[in-house]
Parts: sequence; structure tokens; C-alpha cells
Amino acid sequence: MRLEMREEPALRQELRGRTVLVVDDEAIIRDLCAKILKDCRVLHASGGEEALSLWAQEPVDVILTDVMMTPMSGLDLLRRIKEQAPDMPVVIMTGYTDKEIILQALQAAADDFISKPINLLQLRTTINRVLEKKALRAELVSLKRMDRLKTEFLGLISHKLKTPTTAISLFIQNLAQGIGDTQAPAFQTTLKMILEESAYLESLIQDLLAFSQVLLREGPPRLSEVDAAALCRELLDTLRPRAQAKGVALDLELAEELGSLHTDREQLSFALFALLDNAIKFTNGGGRVSLAAQRGDFGLRLRVRDTGVGIAAEELPRVFEKFYQIDPARTGQVRGFGLGLFYARGFVQNLGGSLVLDSEPGRGTTVTLTLPC
Repeated sequence: MRLEMREEPALRQELRGRTVLVVDDEAIIRDLCAKILKDCRVLHASGGEEALSLWAQEPVDVILTDVMMTPMSGLDLLRRIKEQAPDMPVVIMTGYTDKEIILQALQAAADDFISKPINLLQLRTTINRVLEKKALRAELVSLKRMDRLKTEFLGLISHKLKTPTTAISLFIQNLAQGIGDTQAPAFQTTLKMILEESAYLESLIQDLLAFSQVLLREGPPRLSEVDAAALCRELLDTLRPRAQAKGVALDLELAEELGSLHTDREQLSFALFALLDNAIKFTNGGGRVSLAAQRGDFGLRLRVRDTGVGIAAEELPRVFEKFYQIDPARTGQVRGFGLGLFYARGFVQNLGGSLVLDSEPGRGTTVTLTLPC
């Protein structure tokens, strides 16, 4: 009894707010489990089909199911669930100690077992244990994903930095050795190229800083009141030198009443910056990039249009993939890291919005970002 009193507060804290789906053809067992798991949200199902229907409609943290049910047994339910969601925790509840049943349940990837008659502390401890295992598995998957991303990103960075640094290094070596006539047209052409590579190197470093500040930030969106018009003007002012250097005109079309938006300013700013930067990158000199914003029943709509090279139909489905870069000139030297659109869409979805891209080769691209107000 002392053991139960010592562990119960900790268990209650761990289980609070969790959703448990209890599956048993005996109502008295379901009610007993609900009383024991009083700090959880408990869903009831009298059979396998009802359980699957509930599971499809409701968010569930763990499923607790009896074995001996008809027409669908607990083992059949276990197999159906694991086929669709291998990481979904399922605890088998049985009054039988048949080794064959236990073996079949283990083969079907049951996460744990509870024997009948049900013990209060055993049930709560078991549910808590499988939830901890689920959290650890999710954390392990996240760590592996982050490690893979880090490896891929470091490889991409080294590849992207190699070209400008090599060109600059060779030019400086030639200067140090007195090679080349500084008044010759070829030398001036090379000098111009090196200045461009230096500017590109600086932009890469700025992009890296932007990625590190936004992408490595943990936690949910940090919501605040954002002046939509002021944000649009600020982003265009930031990007104007880059557009002018390419000979691309920037236009801003703002509706009169944009008002404020309750959103994550940093994530929205990153997404909109990525769309505008991409538009400038793929628009040739003499072209135009415009940002239009309007507010209505649909929410806040931000539309980025360019008169650039456009995107081929077969490439449209891939533009939001991580590290994917469109190479219209087929030079193999596309500027940037191929992460802007990937994270832009992720942030917009994170904020409850949508991102739609429409493009045609030779006729430019239009990207529409819509956020709820």
C-alpha cells in the first residue's frame, strides 16, 4: 500500500491529458478501466470494428484491448492497428496465461500485457510505461533525422562554398605572384567576377545565419500581433539592393485595410522572404517581381508574382522538396541551398495557412500564401 501511495502522484501527472482507447465487450471492464484512468480521456469501444472507427476519428495515445472478443479478436485488432501505424502503442488485456496467445501477441508487436483481474497500480504503471517507450522512440527517430539532415546540410554547404572560395583564392594567388596585367580587359573581367563571387559568398553566409536563427528554434509558433503592411515594406526594402543588382524591378501592391495579424512574425517573415528571394533569383534583368497583399473573409492573402523563367510542369511537384533546386540554365551551379521553399511551406502550414504555386516556362511564376486572420 505504501508503494502505491508513493508512485500514484507521479503516475497521475504523467497520464493527465492522455487519451486511452479501451476495447472490451464487457461494459463493466471498460467502466473499471475508466475509473482507474480517471486522469485520462478514456474512449470506449465494445469491439474491434468500433475501435478502428473511433481510432480513425479521434487522436489516441494508447489502445488497451481485450483478447477474447467476437467477431474481431484483440489479436486481429492488434494486427490491423500495427499494419497502419507500427508506432501506435497497444496493450493486450487478458485473463488467460496461454503461452500461444502471448507468443502471437508478441509476434504482432504488442507493446505490453495486463492480466485480469485488473490491478489498479499495474494498469496505470503499464500505460505510463508504454507511453514513455513511445516518446523515446519518437525522440530517437527525431535525433536520427536531425543527424541525417546535419550530414546532408554540411555536405551541401561545403559544395556551395567551394566554387566562390576557390575562384577568389586563385585570383589572390595570381595577384601575389604578379601574374596578369592589371590594365588588361581580361584582368578587369576577372576582377568583376571575383567581386560577384565575394558578394555571393556574403549572401550565402547571410542565408546560413537566417537558417540557424529560425530553423533551429524549438517549440510551437510564438504568436504576436504583426503589422502585415509594415512587414511587407520591410522585406522589400531588405531585398531591393539584391534586385537592383540584377536589374529587376520590385513592386508593392497593398490593400488599404490590411490591419494586424496574430501570427509568428519570424516564421512568416522567413517564408515571405524565401518566396521573394526565389522570384528575384529566377527573374532576368529587365523583369519585375511584385508583392500584393489583401485581406478578406478568406484571411490574409499574399501573392508573389515574377516575370522570370518559370517552372516546367514535371518539376512543379518537386519544388518544395528539401535540397531540390531548379536549374533552368542546366549549369549545375544553382545559387542557394535549396531549403527556402521547403521551410517556407512548413512554416506556413505550421501557422494554419496554405501555399500554392502556379508557373509556366517563359511566363513567370505566381505563389499565393494565405493565412487565417
